[in-house]
Amino acid sequence: MTAYENAIEIKGVTKRYEGFTLDNISFDVPKGCIMGFIGQNGAGKTTTIHSLLHITNINEGEIKLLGLDHVKDETEIKKRIAVVFDEMPFHDIFNAKDMARIFEGLYPEWDNMAYSQYLERFQLPIKKKIGQFSKGMKMKLQIACALSHNAELLVMDEATTGLDPVVRDDILHIFMEYLQNGERSILMSSHITSDLEKIADMVTFIDRGHILLTGYKDELIEKHGVLKCDKDKLSEIDPEDIVSVRTNNFGAEIMVNDRESAGCKYKGAVIDPASLDDIMLYYVHKGEKEWS
Repeated sequence: MTAYENAIEIKGVTKRYEGFTLDNISFDVPKGCIMGFIGQNGAGKTTTIHSLLHITNINEGEIKLLGLDHVKDETEIKKRIAVVFDEMPFHDIFNAKDMARIFEGLYPEWDNMAYSQYLERFQLPIKKKIGQFSKGMKMKLQIACALSHNAELLVMDEATTGLDPVVRDDILHIFMEYLQNGERSILMSSHITSDLEKIADMVTFIDRGHILLTGYKDELIEKHGVLKCDKDKLSEIDPEDIVSVRTNNFGAEIMVNDRESAGCKYKGAVIDPASLDDIMLYYVHKGEKEWS
C-alpha cells in the first residue's frame, strides 16, 4: 500500500461549465482528519466532489487520493474509499440484504458482520425494499454500506441533510468512532455548519467556485471575531483588519480577521467570538463595502 500524508490533495483544479467555473482551487485533507467542506448551495461543493471521484473530467489541475492519481489509479482508489451522496444511488427494487451481496463482489474488504451491526444500530429492515424507505432510512443505509468495507477515506456530499437532529447526532458519533484508529479520513461537504462545528478538525470554505478560506477549525474560530460599534465609529477601524461589515439600524458589526490584535487596537470595543456560520457569512460578503 502506498504511504501518504494527505488523504486528498487538490492542486490548481479548474472545471468550466456554462455559467459556472470551479476556479483554480487547492486544498489538502491530511490523513486521520475530518475536513468540513462548507459553502452555500451552488458554491461548487458537488462539482469538487464529482471531480475528485472522476465523475467529472477537470480542465486543469491535479488530484490525488490516498497518494494515488485520481484518473490513472481510479480502480485501486475506488476499492479503498467510500462515498455517500445526498441522493440515494441504490435501486428501489433492492433491499438491504441485496446490497450486501452486491458490495461483497465489489470490495475486497467487505465485512458482513460490521454491516449487520450497522443495520441493527440504525434499526433498518433487511428485507424491505429500498423504494419504501424514508429519506432518513436511505441515508442510514448508504452510511452502513460506506462504513462496512474498511475504507481509508470517506467522502460525503450533504450526507446529513434531511435527517432529524437525533439521527444526525448518532451518525456524527459513528463517524468519530470510524476515525479512531488514526488511519482513516473524512471529507464531509455540508451547509449545516453546526454539524461540522461538532466534529470537523479542519474546514474549507468555497463560494462561487473559489476557495475563500481553509485551515484548522479551532484556529479559524479563535482568530476571527465580530466587533460591534456605532456606524460613525466605522471610519476608525483599519480596513486591513476587516473581512466585511454588516450594518443595521442600531450600528455596525464587523468581522475582524485577528480578534486578539483588534482587542488591543480598539480598546473598549465589544468583540464577540465568531461561529463557523458567522465566518462563512462574512467571507461570502467580503467583496462588498457594507451589507445588511
